[in-house]
Amino acid sequence: MDNKRQNSTNINWYPGHMAKTKKQIIEDLKLIDVVVQIIDARTPKSSINPDINSYIKDKKQVIVLNKSDLSDINENKRWLEYYKKKNIPAVLCDSNTGKGIQDTIKEIEKSNIDNKKLLENKGRIGKPIRVMVIGIPNVGKSSFINRMTKRVATQVGNKPGVTKHKQWIKVNGNIELLDTPGVLWPKFENEEIALNLAFIGTIKDDILDKVEIAFELLKNLLQNYKQNILERYKLDEVQVDDIMKNTNNMESENILEIMYLIGKKRGAIVSGGKVDEQKVANIILDDFRCGKLGKITLETI
Repeated sequence: MDNKRQNSTNINWYPGHMAKTKKQIIEDLKLIDVVVQIIDARTPKSSINPDINSYIKDKKQVIVLNKSDLSDINENKRWLEYYKKKNIPAVLCDSNTGKGIQDTIKEIEKSNIDNKKLLENKGRIGKPIRVMVIGIPNVGKSSFINRMTKRVATQVGNKPGVTKHKQWIKVNGNIELLDTPGVLWPKFENEEIALNLAFIGTIKDDILDKVEIAFELLKNLLQNYKQNILERYKLDEVQVDDIMKNTNNMESENILEIMYLIGKKRGAIVSGGKVDEQKVANIILDDFRCGKLGKITLETI
């Protein structure tokens, strides 16, 4: 990796099929009573599509902070309080274990009470609540639905964009879910959002420079979760602090030096004793995404 960092990270990220998906979502919303929006609890701001509110308009919605088992417990509480103040129901969820699923069902039913009464007054009793599950790629929508329906209702993969087609799925006699493909938006507000989405795997790794992304993630974690890095890679705190104190703005050479320390600790060495940057990058990104670096939230209130 070139020690001289570029001013921005070039991410080409908006596939053509997403424009088509956006149009389909807007059309399908006419059939929907409640929108369940899945976001990643580690990046609650970056993983929420800023265009969504213009789509759903006056529809009731429930926010599901998925992968909350991987995020900072204290920050989880703050984000719940944030949504409470905005009068939007929010639930912490771990789709792998099912934690939060029943709470989500309760919030869906509560959100639909007014609509249910309106229908009953018109003589329409027993109509199921039609729910759209929406979210950007790789926030765990398919895993969430599979856990909610207690069966493999949708295809799940470890790459973003696995869900391809519209599917109605019955949860029980009271709820029907409409799954949708993950959709991003045409323009990121800033590079920080683009990087956060790259960190959590929303943007496909095969269109990114993984060394650059891992570098930026390590920089972020050294500033905010240094102990997690020290413990995971068994680094000497004095040595790391000595490297970091040589600059006030975390310059490239300092972060790269720590990246090389991690590589040496993990045996990521190629011929001639050089550190394999690609291998180190994979280690750092995989450890973060799998929770091996501990419970981390990249965005605070």
